Amino acid sequence: MDSRISARTLASALGGWRGSGPAYEALADGIRLLCLDNRLAPSTALPAERELAAALHLSRTTVAAAYRSLRDSGHIESLRGSGSVTLPLRRTDPGRHDTDDVAIDLQQASPAAWPGLPAIVQEVMQDAPALVARIGYDVVGDLGLRQAIADHYAHRGLATTPDQILVTTGAQSAIHLIASVLVGRADRVMLETPTYPHAADAFRRVGARLIGVPVDPASGWDLERAEQSFARALPTLAYLMPDFQNPTGRTMTASESNAFLTGARSAGTVLVLDETTAQLDIDRSSGSAPFGDDDRIVRVGSLGKTVWGGLRVGWVRAAPEIVRRLASGRPVHDLGTPEIEQAIAARIVPRLDEIARQRGELLRAGRDTLVAGLRTLLPEWQVPDVSGGVSLWVGLGDPLSTPLVMNARARGLALSAGSRFAVEGGHDRHLRVPFTAAPAALDQAARILRDAWDDVRGGRTAAPREDFATVV
Repeated sequence: MDSRISARTLASALGGWRGSGPAYEALADGIRLLCLDNRLAPSTALPAERELAAALHLSRTTVAAAYRSLRDSGHIESLRGSGSVTLPLRRTDPGRHDTDDVAIDLQQASPAAWPGLPAIVQEVMQDAPALVARIGYDVVGDLGLRQAIADHYAHRGLATTPDQILVTTGAQSAIHLIASVLVGRADRVMLETPTYPHAADAFRRVGARLIGVPVDPASGWDLERAEQSFARALPTLAYLMPDFQNPTGRTMTASESNAFLTGARSAGTVLVLDETTAQLDIDRSSGSAPFGDDDRIVRVGSLGKTVWGGLRVGWVRAAPEIVRRLASGRPVHDLGTPEIEQAIAARIVPRLDEIARQRGELLRAGRDTLVAGLRTLLPEWQVPDVSGGVSLWVGLGDPLSTPLVMNARARGLALSAGSRFAVEGGHDRHLRVPFTAAPAALDQAARILRDAWDDVRGGRTAAPREDFATVV
């Protein structure tokens, strides 16, 4: 046993776990989903049956039956004197390919690699002898790449110098570095809700107290809540995705960005703008960078969504003093970004506008297929209109996101429940559905969701499949 979760915390994490089927199986599915999403780590002791029953207002018999179902499916084991403990997840052998049991994985909202990438990799490999003669990594970043990134920002209307750029091993690495250097234990951090879950995890890991500001695909950001939070909580840092927010796909208006900038200035808050989806335009032409220039603004970018998720190159744009602080704190996390990947990125960054146009056409095909499929097959759902990004934040009408995801898994479709994107619980009436897969796969996904929704609404259940755990 490595840790323990209280009954109250588990009840909050479960969110809207209740379906119309047997309560014990719905509860078991809710705990399974927490395990599959890595929100319940292996070797975590679960609450005693009596404690969890009291927290969920259930009978002890129901909780006991749920734990029995979890033991039968290999998700927990019960040890005399130690209670029930979660087990490591079973992993599908990556070398095994079963054409009769192919899963559609829509947890990772990342498009296929940009077609021009292999040619650039080949070009860089011709320079391999010179590259491998050097140390191989750099804590700040190659000057040529930092200049290319600075030029990219200048093209977007932000005059930038290389000393304002820190190259990282992807956006997630940048967010973890920012959290560890700029945030202290018990500091307040403002995030949108729903939000990118791995960012919330990074701030939780350093002991921050999270404050959620709602954002909706139709109505946008709750500016009244944001204003109150700035005034009362005085957050140290606010993490936002102003362009094609993940998961809602919403883009900030000028009045919304001005409201956040005004609130941050009055509260002394550092604004961290995650721009990893900023160039994924479909119907909108790329404009100037939102929020303008300000010494308290930290921008995070990467090549993961626009070029390829396997090219782990990201960056931070900030005032030189903040860049120096981040660079000084970086060796605790990693020693730098590999030079070969930086050399590839240096050839790609000057072409990002061209690449973004190609990605827009790819995403348009996926979005249009998914929207048409969901609106035709599931007219009772609220399917939003988005002009870019990677996903739809679909309204289900009922708090059944968790049982729906579990049922879809049993049919070969991997998704993440709405509660995965919550800051303080909730969002069980929503489902993130990425449109980054091929149109044929998205068309099939819509059909699977129709069948799974019928099952969930009708109270039927299905046995869970092997796990998919990453949400991006």
